[in-house]
Amino acid sequence: MSENDNLKQKTARGLLWGGIGNGGMQLLNLFFGIFLSRLLSPSDYGVVGALTIFSAVAGIFTESGFTLAIVNRKKVDDRDYSSVFWFNIAVGAALYAALFFLAVPIAAFYRNPEMVPLARFLFLSFFIGATATAPSAYMFRHLMVKERSKILLTSIVVSGTAGVACALCGLGYWGIATQTVLYSLSTAVLYWRAVPWRPGRRFSAEAIRAMLPFSVKQMTVSLFTHFNNNIFAVLLGRFYGMQPTGYYTQGNKWTFMGWSTVSGMINNVGQPVLRHTTDDPDRTRRVFRKMLRFAAFVSFPALFGLALVSRELIVLTITDKWLPAVSVMQILCAGAAFLPLATLYGNLFNSIGRPGVYMWNTIALGSTQSALVCITYRYGLPAMLAVYSSVNILWLLVWQYFAWRHTGLRLREALADTMPYMVAAAATMALTWMLTRPIAAPLLSLTAKILMAASIYCLAMWGARSIVFRETVEYLLHMRKTI
Repeated sequence: MSENDNLKQKTARGLLWGGIGNGGMQLLNLFFGIFLSRLLSPSDYGVVGALTIFSAVAGIFTESGFTLAIVNRKKVDDRDYSSVFWFNIAVGAALYAALFFLAVPIAAFYRNPEMVPLARFLFLSFFIGATATAPSAYMFRHLMVKERSKILLTSIVVSGTAGVACALCGLGYWGIATQTVLYSLSTAVLYWRAVPWRPGRRFSAEAIRAMLPFSVKQMTVSLFTHFNNNIFAVLLGRFYGMQPTGYYTQGNKWTFMGWSTVSGMINNVGQPVLRHTTDDPDRTRRVFRKMLRFAAFVSFPALFGLALVSRELIVLTITDKWLPAVSVMQILCAGAAFLPLATLYGNLFNSIGRPGVYMWNTIALGSTQSALVCITYRYGLPAMLAVYSSVNILWLLVWQYFAWRHTGLRLREALADTMPYMVAAAATMALTWMLTRPIAAPLLSLTAKILMAASIYCLAMWGARSIVFRETVEYLLHMRKTI
């Protein structure tokens, strides 16, 4: 088998298992989320959601971008992995100690003293995650997507069961916190069981310095991304109270389940695969365009479809007490449909040795969104969300400009790769919405919308002779025969 064919097979397997793993994770999260949402109140979700930004930021500093730094290096040895492991442990311990004492002023900021013990327990999740950075990087670099998917699915089952058990015992928001911490613990333990590598005692400052230029840029990207993703919870928790924060957290959680499934598929193979093509710019561009078409083919129908069935999903799974989360979910889904494309552009810049482009673009995007959200918060949550989503969509033009400068990819090529799928998905959902409007029963409406939208979209792809659609069907049929 040639190198090109071998890379194609690895890419296809990675996308398949990435889809299975991420799709399974979201279904399991949905399953456990339904139980928790029925047992807990919007305020319970709001309390944990308001703390998320602190643990997320600490987790970013702890990981420090070394996962992608290791993946992007041409050669990696045991010294590199060991140095990253000990560095992450040291940073994680220092940050947890700092946040342990900062829990008091954080609770004072939200005017909720009960958040102090909750924060100290919840923050354990990022410290535990620090122990798993090196084995996670090992699995990512070696395209161990199947093994990683199985581990994450197992961790969700373990942590979700514990979270529901705590909620049934009347522990309230402690159930969500327990689920979060136990997920990190289960994942770390299983990662270590899956990889053959073990850390040595030697720490090399030279190895860390060699990776720092790349890792710092990745850390900055993650920092601004997580800050933007959680700024709503901070502003809502401070100025509107915990109940609106809970509605936002719930709507955002459902949207995240949708777009992260697609982005997870791309992330599992994007940078590792593109890294193999960097010696041939034309090949890099061809591979990127093919992945861009696949991302658009999956992302637009998935997220537009999620917006279409948002009301039915909310009512059937977590009851109509969460109906205010429907509008949140619909607005976020419109913008989130474009996020996997932005993720792929980031993979491209990292793989061609331009992490600075990725970093500064993300900083500019995050700063713009944060400023506009802070300006519009007085007009209410819908206005904030609309501005946030619009900037995400329009910023793709900025990503494309730099892709053209560094790879020669033209705007008309990118539009030709993505716009047909966006138009087909939007038209499919609009037609489905009109045809199913008379159906009042939520379960019947949900079933009709899913079946009708899937059928119309597949027929549109077949009629348009979409190459991505044909190759996806052929690969899935081939995999079915080999199982």
